[in-house]
Amino acid sequence: MSRDVIRPFDAADLPAAARLLAQRHQEHRKRHPLLPADYEDERLALVEVTAVWESEAASGAVLIESGEVTGYLLAAPKQSPVWGPNIWVEAAGHAVREPEHIRDLYAAAASKWVDDGRIAHYVLVPDDAALVDAWFRLAFGSQHAHGIRPAPTTPVDAPRTGLVVRRAAREDIAVLAELDLALPQHQAKSPVFSSGHLPTLEEALADWEESFDDPDYATFVAEHNGQVIGSSIGCSLDKSSAHSGLARPDNAGFLGFAAVLPAARGLGAGRALGEAVLQWSADTGYTSVVTDWRVTNLLSSRTWPRLGFEQTFHRLHRMIGH
Repeated sequence: MSRDVIRPFDAADLPAAARLLAQRHQEHRKRHPLLPADYEDERLALVEVTAVWESEAASGAVLIESGEVTGYLLAAPKQSPVWGPNIWVEAAGHAVREPEHIRDLYAAAASKWVDDGRIAHYVLVPDDAALVDAWFRLAFGSQHAHGIRPAPTTPVDAPRTGLVVRRAAREDIAVLAELDLALPQHQAKSPVFSSGHLPTLEEALADWEESFDDPDYATFVAEHNGQVIGSSIGCSLDKSSAHSGLARPDNAGFLGFAAVLPAARGLGAGRALGEAVLQWSADTGYTSVVTDWRVTNLLSSRTWPRLGFEQTFHRLHRMIGH
């Protein structure tokens, strides 16, 4: 690489970075055509890269080979303390002509991040095997998955015998609040060990009392022997801040939440609740459905792919010095 130069990213690099990002997204859509086509256009890709560059405390690196920009890496921190002293490479924050070169770019950029005390590193990577492998060889590991599938074109299967899935009613609020706690409680345990915020039951009850009638959200419950044992929520993907830009398909529904009480797991309620959101998405007119899951959550990481969700992005994570 005697003719190669790696230097800090500069605003003048934005058009070249947008070109690389548009090319990457074009290849990504060959595997996942439901992803938004807009960002194959360099002008719209430029909007995404510019937004990353203009984020507070953004920094990164660019690779120049024989006078041509052939790779870039950009990251910015998030203010939420749940992520630790962090830096994030979002979906529009990296593109390389050769996957191996992401390792050189990271080596150049990460020194500043660590010097600034940002030791929790996150990156959202498209499901390009060579690119994911390059990040893995930087000591990153898989933490979270984004998945997509077409909305069903035929009615989904009926729930297992003994299960009834229906729209939630106000009298379900007490158990809905309990289920709001069941998911973070599950993810706080092995092997997920999530440190996400755990609301109190009182907070969950108050939230449901205030938001239950919001027409933008469709809430379903599963009953077994007359008792509510689980719930799921569907909405427009536009409601999710975690799915934006290149990761936000057009006209998509979102399986935003699903939980089953611990004592009732194994009855098929989780699958039935997911299927209820799929059917609601189709009935609402969405052409695709998106969800996401912790890959260490043994329940969701098995259930959602079985419902036809194909992984589009990997959220990878590395903690420096541990």
